[in-house]
Amino acid sequence: MINNSYLLGLFGGTASFAPAPTTTAALSQAARKQPTPPWSTTVEAPKADALVRAALGGRKFINEDAARLDVKTASADYKKLFALYQGLDTLNALVNRSGTKGVGALELAQLDKRFSAGLTEIGAWLSTSEFADIRMVQGTSKMTSKTTAAVLRDSANSITGPIHEGSVDTPVAAFQGDTRFSITIKVPVGIADSQTTAVPIDLADMGATPRTLDNVLLHINGKLDAAGFQTRVGREQIKAEAKIIQVNGKPVTLPAGPDKWALAIRGTSTETVGFTAPETSDAVYVVQSAGTAGGTQLLKFQSDGGTATQPTGGGIGETHWVDGRLSQDALPPGVENVRASATGPDGSLWIVADVTAGPDTQPIKGVRDVALMKYDTAGRLVATRTLGAASTASGYAIAIDANGDVAVAGSVTGALGTSSTDAGKTGAVADVADSFVTVFDREGKELWTQRRGARAADEATSVSFGADGVVYIGGRAKSAIPGAAALGGWDGYVQAFKAGEPYPTAGITVTATATAQFGTGSDDSVDAMTIEGSNLYTAGVENGRAVVRHFTLGAAGAPTLASTRDLGAITGEIRGVTVSGGQIILTGTSRDSGLAAGTVTRAHSGGKDVFIATLSGDLTASTGDRMTWYGGGGDDSAADVKVHNGKVWITGIADRDPVANDDDPTRGYLARIDPASGVVEYERSWSGDGDQARPLALAVASGGASVLDRLGLPQGEIDQSDSKRLVDATSLRVGDRFYISPADGGRSVSVTIAAKDTLATLARKIEIASNGKLKVTVASEGGSVTGKDGEITTTTGGFQRLSMMARDGKSGAVLTPGETGRDALAGLGLSSGYIGASAGDDVRKTFGLDLPGNLRLGDAAAVKTAGERIQAAMKAVRDAYRSLNPANKAPAGSNGPVPAYLTNQLANYQAALARLGG
Repeated sequence: MINNSYLLGLFGGTASFAPAPTTTAALSQAARKQPTPPWSTTVEAPKADALVRAALGGRKFINEDAARLDVKTASADYKKLFALYQGLDTLNALVNRSGTKGVGALELAQLDKRFSAGLTEIGAWLSTSEFADIRMVQGTSKMTSKTTAAVLRDSANSITGPIHEGSVDTPVAAFQGDTRFSITIKVPVGIADSQTTAVPIDLADMGATPRTLDNVLLHINGKLDAAGFQTRVGREQIKAEAKIIQVNGKPVTLPAGPDKWALAIRGTSTETVGFTAPETSDAVYVVQSAGTAGGTQLLKFQSDGGTATQPTGGGIGETHWVDGRLSQDALPPGVENVRASATGPDGSLWIVADVTAGPDTQPIKGVRDVALMKYDTAGRLVATRTLGAASTASGYAIAIDANGDVAVAGSVTGALGTSSTDAGKTGAVADVADSFVTVFDREGKELWTQRRGARAADEATSVSFGADGVVYIGGRAKSAIPGAAALGGWDGYVQAFKAGEPYPTAGITVTATATAQFGTGSDDSVDAMTIEGSNLYTAGVENGRAVVRHFTLGAAGAPTLASTRDLGAITGEIRGVTVSGGQIILTGTSRDSGLAAGTVTRAHSGGKDVFIATLSGDLTASTGDRMTWYGGGGDDSAADVKVHNGKVWITGIADRDPVANDDDPTRGYLARIDPASGVVEYERSWSGDGDQARPLALAVASGGASVLDRLGLPQGEIDQSDSKRLVDATSLRVGDRFYISPADGGRSVSVTIAAKDTLATLARKIEIASNGKLKVTVASEGGSVTGKDGEITTTTGGFQRLSMMARDGKSGAVLTPGETGRDALAGLGLSSGYIGASAGDDVRKTFGLDLPGNLRLGDAAAVKTAGERIQAAMKAVRDAYRSLNPANKAPAGSNGPVPAYLTNQLANYQAALARLGG
């Protein structure tokens, strides 16, 4: 490339033209320097400890007046950028201090508090600061933004778990033996009625025909066709994939195994499909933590009696099979703990889990939330409902009434709105845990939520349904529950809630009708609770002793203490209390500490054993009282206990060395004991992945096991649709919101979640709030289903998400989170920030800090994440600074064709240069 200026100088020539005014302006702009940034090596950086002291002292993180520019003509954008950078630098200093070895818990809490306040201040400042030549947003900058939260589409198709692996031409083990069941088809008749027909299937009718997948499906579909129905059963291939495992810290790739096959039930919009079996037995569900990675599994066992339902060795892909186990299914990632489970009237299983991350399609808003998960009898997750807590929540108890309504109780810290009027509100003390109770209907739709508590910490550990719609919670509190008086230390309490009739606009009104607080001057608790008619029983550890209390319930549901039974000193915990045959059955674990209740039917074995105490209904000592111990010479735990048909089912960790380390092997067990005789009637124990099996919860379903289990088919009707309301399908709550503002500044408009909002109604709200700048669509994905003969016939099922983009492809809008405790962006899985083009002709350059408002400094992992995000945000500010450099901009009027006289002059100089070169 020839430099014209060099040639002119070489020949002593001068330009014979006067530069145009635009060229002069461009040269002047290029000569102007940018102000020195605060990250320059020529600038003395503030001391990190001084930044920390200033932040802890309450000094503002953003101060434009403190930003000094050494170029007077520099634009105001530089001052804003430097102030922002200094605020981020202060946040970075807090992060670094939090990661310093030796920082105590109190100081870490103070650092975390100021860090959170700084994030909030920076976000608020960015939402109101208007830059002249660039755009800065706290979140991201994207051309298109899509929610990670998704809503299931209705589908008449259902896929089972794998029932066969290998070639489709080989006989299927699950089809062998006595295989009889019925497919029920319900079709509408008239406007409101329906008719159900059972199509019997007996594989013995196939005679000598091999029971391969295709042969069996041909037989089943022939029966359906002969009955005049369009529903069909097909096969779904699950392609095998290579697996990577760690061996001595190094990744090792295992080859892919054989392909697996599942059944695909393909119904129609007018045919509701179900399954029944002629012979059933009771089923027992155990949720366990298995393996060293902390994964959770759902195990299903068949009680003794009934016909065998599972081939020896377990189902496809199962591990550590034990006789009597029907299935093994993994719970979704993100499940941190499970403390309670129960079965509904329809045989479905409901699990209460603490989750640190929601399912892929259902992000949570806080650090930890409570999820209510519904499984069908085949172990398939059919619905998930999250509480929607803004900070942390834990689920401790569940109860299901005869109508199928589900009550969940636990504790919550931070915001949890119980109505649209108190959305985003915390308890009396924002960082102290309060009790909560939420009631859902049988489909998982939230009916009402109540958050009640003392000024000090409290939690609901038990929940029960009473008469006339009254819901009771029991738990413990460190100070007075409203309506009662504190006794000292932790107290036990019982509280009753009565829901009124729902109003069309205000929803359901719930009243706390009665409260009882009790205990000693030491630490007390309610660990279990049950209701039988007009009697309420609590069981807990009070000042180190096992105590059962009997309350009578008045006409309005108010509890009145009638009697108390002290069973003596306990060195363990209480796990359950229930009424069976007019007797009280109390369960838990303890060492041989003097705990006693009548005749001992089975002696203590040593270490910590499970105990079963049978008491009279009025809690007076009687000849019928019994005490049964269960366990080995080591320590045995009772993770959960259920009484079913007068028998006690227990699960936990079996016979462990009391001095074992956490990573030492553990074995799970399941046992059924007759509380009257102490006889162990059923007993199984098993290992787990990595020699770790830790049962967490237990539930029993009458008639829940059948031949359908080995076919992967559920009992009853298949769930074909789920609620489309966002408050049901996501972690959003009524009153959650976010804001939309014009891309280049202006008034923001709120988008608030209403009870009946769906993805479609929310899309319309967003378009209106953006003044038409955003184009919002409901995008479908997944759900392709293979039809008959392998052809793709329908695209049903799958998910729907919201997708947003700038309507003109250029300037869209800016999304800003809602207030702490009511931010809808988190529940939708949307990033705050700018949606639209960030570069190009006639487009203002946009820079996103990608700085979530929920970053915290609570532990080492959180500190690491926060530090990485702050560093990335500081780089974004430096990038924005460089983009303002005039040298990076094309001077106005500098584009276009070169004038003819300059082209000719350049040609002459090039010819002269050629001559000089010989």
